[in-house]
Amino acid sequence: MYVRRMAVRKVVKFGGSSLASARQFRKVGDIIRADKTRRYVIPSAPGKRNNKDTKVTDLLYECYEAASTGASYKKILNQIRERYEEIINGLDLNLNLDHEFANIEENFVKGAGRDYAASRGEYLNGIVMAEYLGFEFIDAAEVIFFDENGNLEADNTNKELAERLEHVERAVIPGFYGSKHDGTIKTFSRGGSDVTGSIVARAIHADLYENWTDVSGFLVADPRVVENPEIIETITYKELRELAYMGASVLHEDAIFPVRKEGIPINIRNTNKPDDKGTLIVESTCRKPRYTITGIAGKKGFCAINIEKAMMNSEVGFGRKVLGVFEKFGISFEHMPSGIDTMTIMVHQSEFEEYEQSVIAGIHRAVEPDGVELESDLALIAVVGRGMKATRGTAGRIFSALAHARINVKMIDQGSSELNIIIGVKNNDFDQAIRAIYDIFVETEV
Repeated sequence: MYVRRMAVRKVVKFGGSSLASARQFRKVGDIIRADKTRRYVIPSAPGKRNNKDTKVTDLLYECYEAASTGASYKKILNQIRERYEEIINGLDLNLNLDHEFANIEENFVKGAGRDYAASRGEYLNGIVMAEYLGFEFIDAAEVIFFDENGNLEADNTNKELAERLEHVERAVIPGFYGSKHDGTIKTFSRGGSDVTGSIVARAIHADLYENWTDVSGFLVADPRVVENPEIIETITYKELRELAYMGASVLHEDAIFPVRKEGIPINIRNTNKPDDKGTLIVESTCRKPRYTITGIAGKKGFCAINIEKAMMNSEVGFGRKVLGVFEKFGISFEHMPSGIDTMTIMVHQSEFEEYEQSVIAGIHRAVEPDGVELESDLALIAVVGRGMKATRGTAGRIFSALAHARINVKMIDQGSSELNIIIGVKNNDFDQAIRAIYDIFVETEV
């Protein structure tokens, strides 16, 4: 008995740097044509061609602000038009966008909204990409829907997209935007083309979602801190969430959820180095990680509120009362390590400073502590890895590395999943701490 294998289908998203010029477009075309399973393409707006260049999305914002307020805007609009004409001419396409630009100009003057303005970069690039590849163009506004409050209608969108793409072999769907029920354009936050790709991948039950950018995958550490860090070969959704929350950024974090529901892996690839395997993001894996840790990420700018009270551990509702004070002032907490007679609340210093005295007074009224002390200018570093659970002495190696680098640890917090360890250090020690941890787990690990 022979079982017919369903055709493999991949969704491929290309970032702004991958589509910044005709030369980059040709690279993208070669990548898509090299694999016939790459059937659904999600383009971003043209990004920077060099360090001194401006992204098309930023030009659109600038043009809209001028046009909608009656200021001079023609020069900026022509600048945007020239970017697309340069790409079209460089690709030898028989394509004219005059009608589209006339429509955009009219809507800018009428004040169609910043979301509409920002979305036109992806919209126009989608038209160019579809013409270049010979694929069908599908306006994202027709298949991706938001409610009146600007929240994505995931189920409605999934149903509409699935029906629309059921009989479409190859299509280009612009990233970054959709529409409300009244037809108003609504965008995701910056980087939202990643989310569009994920939504499309879910709708067509894709075998793989390839996200092409200008790096060869996720790096173990920030290259601005660690010189030439290693690339992460495979990472789970949970590990990615932990690292993304602490500042590691290659993929829009909301892009994880649609594909996670379907168990679809994401492959981060490099447009300029298409032979690199990149990073594979999966729900779960039997693959043994190359190192004990998967990645290191962190943020500066925290402060600690240290609360002391004898026998606080036996006082029912103590933690709830303390956190209620922070909630009253709209301050969210990051971590809350505690002992028998102590509790520490870690918060963003910028959020806390305005209300610090009110919060301290509120804590005194709520729980009558023996004392409250503040420590500012702290950084949090997350050491993340599925390999840590099965490896003894991970925390000890971290402390040893930091002690050797003469770095004082202000806080440590480990989640119950044993997937991550959070370390608090002074802002001034942030870079050195990350380098020390990277060295002990990557450079010296056998």
